[in-house]
Amino acid sequence: MVPVIPFLLIGELPGEAWLRASSEHGLVFGLTGALLLVSDIVLPIPSSILGTLLGARLGAVAGVAWTFVGLMLGNLLGYGLGRLGRGHTQAQVPTAPAVSLVVVSRAIPVLSEAATLAAGATGMPIGAFIAGSITGNGLYAVLLAGSGAALLPAGWLGPGLFIPLALPPLLWFGWRQWEGRRDRPGSGR
Repeated sequence: MVPVIPFLLIGELPGEAWLRASSEHGLVFGLTGALLLVSDIVLPIPSSILGTLLGARLGAVAGVAWTFVGLMLGNLLGYGLGRLGRGHTQAQVPTAPAVSLVVVSRAIPVLSEAATLAAGATGMPIGAFIAGSITGNGLYAVLLAGSGAALLPAGWLGPGLFIPLALPPLLWFGWRQWEGRRDRPGSGR
């Protein structure tokens, strides 16, 4: 709700004035958005809102592309940072996260960054990490930028922002339910 509060108080989306001011500078807007998404690995950037705004401002194809590039570069940076700290963190992170966690965690704030850093710190094979990142980031970018392109320009503010804001808790809840079923007796584990 934090990114939505300014809208509720002043009646516009965060950054909406900047979006209007840079209408002829789509490349600058896309590059800025992608760089902000890269920094999400170390800063509290609301990637869900940013990806949605990229889609709303640039359209579905360009919005997905810039969102995906920013998320992937952020993941690679996080993996590299994890590798740099590998000797110091191995005792705290005994096993590499599963590729499925890298995929599913993409939409869950803090967990996605933790899974990325843990993948590097524990020596998850880079190929498996990249495959999981491509899948998770690709799906997330399509969902965010696609909903922004389809719903925000049409003035459907509620549905346009509902999707990126509802996705993290829904995925977290689904993942917890799935993990709970796997841990039950007779589940084959």
